[in-house]
Amino acid sequence: MDPQGWIAAAIPMITAVGMKIIGAIVLYLVGRWLIGVAIGLLSRVLTARNLDATLQRYLANILGVALQIILVVAILGYFGVETTSFAALLAGLGLAIGAAWSGMLGNFAAGAFLIIFRPYKVGDYIVAGAVEGTVTEIGLFNTIVTSPDNGVLIIGNGKISGDLVKNYSTHPYRRVDRTAQLAFGVDPQDAIKRLKTGLTKIPNVLSDPAPVVEILDFNNLGTVLAVRPFCHTDNYWQVYFDTNKLISSAFTDAEYDAPYTIEEHR
Repeated sequence: MDPQGWIAAAIPMITAVGMKIIGAIVLYLVGRWLIGVAIGLLSRVLTARNLDATLQRYLANILGVALQIILVVAILGYFGVETTSFAALLAGLGLAIGAAWSGMLGNFAAGAFLIIFRPYKVGDYIVAGAVEGTVTEIGLFNTIVTSPDNGVLIIGNGKISGDLVKNYSTHPYRRVDRTAQLAFGVDPQDAIKRLKTGLTKIPNVLSDPAPVVEILDFNNLGTVLAVRPFCHTDNYWQVYFDTNKLISSAFTDAEYDAPYTIEEHR
């Protein structure tokens, strides 16, 4: 067959393949759009039912992954690939990947338990192992936390679920723990009175429960006071630093002696 005959015979095949590719691209774009619509619709329904934001994101992620897998299978079927065989292959591949990525699947399962039992939710301030900060997202495999210094911390859900989690947002307030060292000869009752009065003037310190200032211990420098105001979690560091300033200024104004050991006094 001459070249022109080859070209004439190839044109219908090339055209058919080209149309298949164009159709696949259109199918992909339409599918992605429909996935976005479905996720948006799910989010609106869940929001209308006042469902927790954490659970909304989790369900939206699961729906998105499932629909994208269906879209890929549909495109392969469009090209004539036997999807039943592909489904079996995908299942076998899933088992192999599951064995190799058991840790990832563990994180996935842990994420489901975190959603069900809800030891924390988006917006809570937590301490989990070596991680501390505000929860910004609970994903399929990881929890994302923003630390107090505005760093982004990503920790596997499996690690969090298997560790101690301290949630400071469960209750309406938390306690700020500070100590104040007094020198020998300083009247602790006078210091307690000054600090209690000063704590009531610090912004965001709660009156109920009232701040606690009591004798905590005695050491080789003198008396140690426990200074414990209460505040909302959002105001913790402001109250923490203001309490330190109060201790310093109150003792300076009272002209207390600086703490010293008995040996130094001698």
